[in-house]
Amino acid sequence: MKKYIIAIDAGTTGITLLLFNKEAKAVKKVYSEFSQIYPNPGWVEHSPIEIWEIVQLLLKELTKDILPESIASIGITNQRETTVIWDKSNSKPIYNAIVWQCTRTSMFCNQLKEQGHAERFFSKTGLILDSYFSGTKINWILNNVENAREMAKNGDLLFGTIDTWLIWNLTNGKSHLTDYTNASRTLVYNIDAKEWDKELLELLEIPSNILPQVQSSSSDFGVTDTSILGRNIPISGVAGDQQSALYGQLAFEKGMSKCTYGTGCFLLTNTGNTRINSKNGLLTTLACDAWGNPTYALEGSVFIGGAVIQWLRDELNLIQSASETNDIANSINSNGDVYIVPAFSGLGAPHWDMDARGLITGITRDTNTSHFIRAALESIAFQVHDLLTSVQLDLGVNLSSLKVDGGATQNNFLMQFQSDILNFDIKRPENIETTALGAALLAGLAVKFWASPNDFKDTIKVNKSFTPSMDNTLRTSLLLGWSDAISRTLTNKGK
Repeated sequence: MKKYIIAIDAGTTGITLLLFNKEAKAVKKVYSEFSQIYPNPGWVEHSPIEIWEIVQLLLKELTKDILPESIASIGITNQRETTVIWDKSNSKPIYNAIVWQCTRTSMFCNQLKEQGHAERFFSKTGLILDSYFSGTKINWILNNVENAREMAKNGDLLFGTIDTWLIWNLTNGKSHLTDYTNASRTLVYNIDAKEWDKELLELLEIPSNILPQVQSSSSDFGVTDTSILGRNIPISGVAGDQQSALYGQLAFEKGMSKCTYGTGCFLLTNTGNTRINSKNGLLTTLACDAWGNPTYALEGSVFIGGAVIQWLRDELNLIQSASETNDIANSINSNGDVYIVPAFSGLGAPHWDMDARGLITGITRDTNTSHFIRAALESIAFQVHDLLTSVQLDLGVNLSSLKVDGGATQNNFLMQFQSDILNFDIKRPENIETTALGAALLAGLAVKFWASPNDFKDTIKVNKSFTPSMDNTLRTSLLLGWSDAISRTLTNKGK
């Protein structure tokens, strides 16, 4: 009797593993943070070895009370764009993982723009030339690590995003694979032809022999080595974290949207078989249909969402835990005209300014810690407002509600303020771990743990709805204040 699906959610600041049953309920959860490495201003790295070691430890902890025979499959969802290159002979990375937040390649991106390549990249990949994506990170490692180019030329190196790195290790080097959703975030994958693009690879000087094979998000990615859990367990679901969350929210149909509040904030809208090119600063990307096959989506990415609360805790020492912020924000009546633009890694959609840096405006003599904390929470909601405005303009529709998920949605102040500033309902599910759920559903579908998507169509239940209660005049005033703060942050005015 197969009773469970394991979901590995390899996030930006930590790894979460969940055990899902036939009812798609999480019956056990384990979690561990891992190190954030900042070698230079704007640079962000992770240790791929540490990530793999933590996954192994968590797998043992998650399964210590169950038989390996009861596990039907494993699904993986991951921080996207983060880039690992390793020596395939010994599975050792030749450099730390360069994280999606890292801005070290911004100058190279600007050079490519100046050379007139921006439209070529956008037309083929749906992405803009930005240091956010994997392609320029691959180029940086090959150009800056001793002997890397020679090794790549000789066929000794492999590239992967975190999903590919974990699959490689889980299968003991037998599978070098990724899925369409992760491939679509590399800046070198043609989302119309569904293949690695030779022209873009040449522009970024990336040899094709280092790239993984790309396949459907719900398919056979190999089996775990027996040393991992005592038997071979299929890996049959893989999706980048935001597409996985869209799937976990059961947003299979055209026009369905979700926003995940994690380290960053990510809004995805399913556009079905139709590729829509945004005119308002969003990206076109690949997501999953009901069966895990590629479909199109519009995406808006906010680089610093919940991470601004970590910043309050770890760098400013204003709080001891994120949970404190809800009551502190509610203890005062307003932000005191304080606005925080957390452009710690540049600004993502819809502004796309790699060189922007964080800004705090409106400080007066009576500004206190509570104002900073409230302004930090509000900054998350303001950034999501900007994404929703762009989506509605691109689709030519007015949305009436938004499905949300991710850790920061536990903050009731944030969710109420989000509803107020958007002026429509926010729906938070009972299970906010929809990113992991998406990977589990994709994995289970491939091995017939669930016969069809109809088997889990009733798994999403709303925990709480937040309804707007803000006065229109106040909403307008707050949005003007945010707009002014953003304008002061941007370095690419008029470009």
